[in-house]
Amino acid sequence: MKKTTNLPRLISQSTIQFTKEALRQPHYSLLDWLHGMIYGRWIYQYIAIGVGEHPLARLYTFLRKKARLLTDRANTTGGETRPTSSVADGYHGKVLPVQAATQLITINQEIKITNLEKVIPYPRARDIILQQPDHIVALECPCRSARSDPCLPLDVCLVVGEPFASFVIEHHPQRARWITPQEAVAILQAEHERGHVHHAFFKDAMLGRYYAICNCCSCCCGAMQAHQHGTPMLASSGYICEVDSELCFSCGACSERCPFQAISLQESGAVIDFDRCMGCGVCIDACLQGALSLRREASKGQPLEISPFCQ
Repeated sequence: MKKTTNLPRLISQSTIQFTKEALRQPHYSLLDWLHGMIYGRWIYQYIAIGVGEHPLARLYTFLRKKARLLTDRANTTGGETRPTSSVADGYHGKVLPVQAATQLITINQEIKITNLEKVIPYPRARDIILQQPDHIVALECPCRSARSDPCLPLDVCLVVGEPFASFVIEHHPQRARWITPQEAVAILQAEHERGHVHHAFFKDAMLGRYYAICNCCSCCCGAMQAHQHGTPMLASSGYICEVDSELCFSCGACSERCPFQAISLQESGAVIDFDRCMGCGVCIDACLQGALSLRREASKGQPLEISPFCQ
């Protein structure tokens, strides 16, 4: 009779599935896989270091500066300077109005979109390949969790599809839970009402594709703070806020709500800073007069709207 054993599994099933998917990617290297494993398995430490809230953050900053100096020297030859890469090249978010975020979280079919250069204006990590899109996990936000006095609630990061959702559940069972698409929509709406921004996140180490929608506050979010300090980690929604001067009476509600500090007040009404506005739409519901709306702006890139790709 064949003996059965109860030996513990040395490699988790989600790690096996992630690795199998990684092997199918033509430009995904062993270093990319290792990076993905570290990011996914130790995401709280990874993000805490990145936002400066971990004891190793100072060492990381020192090493990053040294690496940047070496890279700059290597890229300068014969008096010519080649462009250097940025962390944003392979790790970035696309700003989404709440309607677009809802579309992305309620897809009921698998899709593959790889021609998003005009939507995700970065050299790497710009595909949407959704497998089992109804597999959604609510994860405690690593950025908020790193802060000493975070915004609440914590479980507002939505990890979407496989192999990412199962990986997060298996490696972070105390900080993640399975939810339905309807529950995900409720989280989106609640965060929108709190004045937080929806971002679809893409990362080279996460198979070079979209893997999560994060609902971000400017006080905790590392990407928003990096963006404000000159690292372009966020791409505009493709929209810009517009003010109806006949309806606006400079109450200031929109400027207080704007997470990108893109609205100022004058006697004539609210004024939108074109460069700062990311088209998130957070300000619109704050205006009780209905004086604000979003309009398409070609120079801000194309929106990420998933409906045209669905049959």
